[in-house]
Amino acid sequence: MSTTRERSPAPADRAEAVRAFYESHPYPPPVATLDKRLDRYRDPRRRRAQNLLMWPLEKPRADRTILVAGCGTSQAARHALMEPEAQVTAIDISATSLRRTRDLQAKHGIGNLRLHRLAIERIGELGQTFDQIVCTGVLHHLSDPDAGLRALRSVLAVDGAMHIMVYAPYGRAGIYMMQDYCRLLGIGVEAGELKDLGVLVQSLSVDHPIAGVVKRAKDFAEPDALADALLNPQDRAYSVPQLYDWLDRCGLTFGRWHEQAPYLPRCGAIGRMAHVARIAALPASAQHAALEHLRGTMDRHSFVAYRDDRGRQPQPIAFEGESWRDFVPVRLPWTLTVKDRAPHGVAAVLINPSHTYPDLALFIDANQERAVRAIDGERGVGDILQATAMGDDEGRELFKRLWEHDLIVFDAKRPG
Repeated sequence: MSTTRERSPAPADRAEAVRAFYESHPYPPPVATLDKRLDRYRDPRRRRAQNLLMWPLEKPRADRTILVAGCGTSQAARHALMEPEAQVTAIDISATSLRRTRDLQAKHGIGNLRLHRLAIERIGELGQTFDQIVCTGVLHHLSDPDAGLRALRSVLAVDGAMHIMVYAPYGRAGIYMMQDYCRLLGIGVEAGELKDLGVLVQSLSVDHPIAGVVKRAKDFAEPDALADALLNPQDRAYSVPQLYDWLDRCGLTFGRWHEQAPYLPRCGAIGRMAHVARIAALPASAQHAALEHLRGTMDRHSFVAYRDDRGRQPQPIAFEGESWRDFVPVRLPWTLTVKDRAPHGVAAVLINPSHTYPDLALFIDANQERAVRAIDGERGVGDILQATAMGDDEGRELFKRLWEHDLIVFDAKRPG
């Protein structure tokens, strides 16, 4: 399966074709207000958890510089609200998307956001470096994703972190089939054609490869979202090995998956399969590649990356030796604890609702639940084990599994 998808424009015209597409079909679908989620954006617990995903070993400055590269219609406004003391810069090639963002900026009185109409490849023209870069759903639409990623790397501070999301190929097989179908019929982006296309997609058999994407995507029924998926002038997708190679040749190193449980062999139903021990014996990157094949329906990869010349290990979370006892567990505030109808011997089921795979729930017994309840974001693992009379071996395994299942993050900063 090819992982590069192009419509008709010649290479020199692709960037202009993508720009024109987003002028007429901005994405994500624009909203007039962020009122419904203001409490979520301003929640300090969420802010701490999100920051620990990128910087478990250090506390990021509240006044840090953040770049949202390819900000779309609302992403930059949300980041500026989440980090009110940060200086947020956002760029996009679409004047329509920037206008929608300015509307949200005015609506909510956002004063820490600066907007520029600028291509990612030209980010160096701003003459700035950034502590944090967010680029999700953008690089795979560039005519030269390597050039875009290298440009972002060039403005990332040495100790900075980058959150990237790009498409994955196997879960998008149905998308690419329907893209080819649309090319065969010459389907365009006019409102009537999008309406007919939407009806067609919804009427396809549940056995069609696109059915799973349609079910998972909350906004697939929106005309602009449908156009973005099926009629975009260009996109490409990266398998796990291709992603690792891409980062390497662009001067970056892989840090962690934004949600790692789907890529780990001990998590969910895959942990009970015949080959789990053989998979676990592989290097981490090969494990991730194997899980992409076994999961089969991953349609995107969201991850944290760092410059390859960073001075120290950015993701030190490991459970060998004794350092894990000093880690401070922080429960992700969006996780759920379910006790109703729990199986015999199970005190609670812990669920991260962000996961798209339902098998990733974690079952815990009464003793483990006491330890989970003791997580307060202040005490280290060792202190929690002492307070709950849990042994080191059981405690190490519990907190490792909580971390692997994306139910907690760790603050790994040492006292002093």
